[in-house]
Amino acid sequence: MKKNLLLGIFAMGLLYSCATNPLTGKKSLNFVSNSELFPSSFQQYGTFLKENKVIVGTADARRVETVGVRIKAAAEKYLTYLGQSQYLNDYRWEYKLIDSKEVNAWCMPGGKIVVYSGILPITKDDAGLATVMGHEVSHALANHGAQRMSAAQLQQLGAVGVAVATGSQSAEKQQMWQQYYGLGSQVGVMLPFSRNHETEADKIGLTLMAIAGYNADDSVVFWQRMAAQSAGQSPPEFLSTHPSDATRIANLKALIPEAKALAAKVGVIYR
Repeated sequence: MKKNLLLGIFAMGLLYSCATNPLTGKKSLNFVSNSELFPSSFQQYGTFLKENKVIVGTADARRVETVGVRIKAAAEKYLTYLGQSQYLNDYRWEYKLIDSKEVNAWCMPGGKIVVYSGILPITKDDAGLATVMGHEVSHALANHGAQRMSAAQLQQLGAVGVAVATGSQSAEKQQMWQQYYGLGSQVGVMLPFSRNHETEADKIGLTLMAIAGYNADDSVVFWQRMAAQSAGQSPPEFLSTHPSDATRIANLKALIPEAKALAAKVGVIYR
């Protein structure tokens, strides 16, 4: 009964969230407005750039900039097609290549993008880089950062609820219930929530790269290279924030025809 009550807290948060995202068409769990989030995001981005080595003037840096501009243009065209051209008004796009062996890239809320040099041997070409940057931009466009912050707030609220509900029990039982809640909310709610975000970002990212003039089929090739690079060292899917490589590749193959069809309707920017 307590488990159902705790899961109900998350369900109510998801049900009564108020914002519908134009790219997903779904109501999203979002207690944080862009006016609150973006200034903090921009400040953190500036601090990050000061504390890390930004690569400039190289062919790779120019490639990151070029692909980033095309993905940005695709996002603008897509949102205009959806009747949401004002959606990006507060975005302040930047695309930076960082000297790091880490195989990673990210986009902060508001369009601040970082690509680590360590991922370039896996992206290999413009289409591979567009796969990565389209995916990361899509996290920002779908407000996934704000949603994760909101979900964390809801998770904390649930922990308070557990404390209140078990306040009359022994300290050992209170700790036990908190541990149950922590594990259950993480594995049963937070991790699936994150994996769903990854699939959403893959879907939107495919459309963006196709509108930008890249072949969406190349996304599968990139993720196959990523799977080979991980060499089976990833945790089990149910304990991960990301879908397994096999699940992701299968999802991409299923999503590609829809992405190409939508890109054809919206109009391809570069060919």
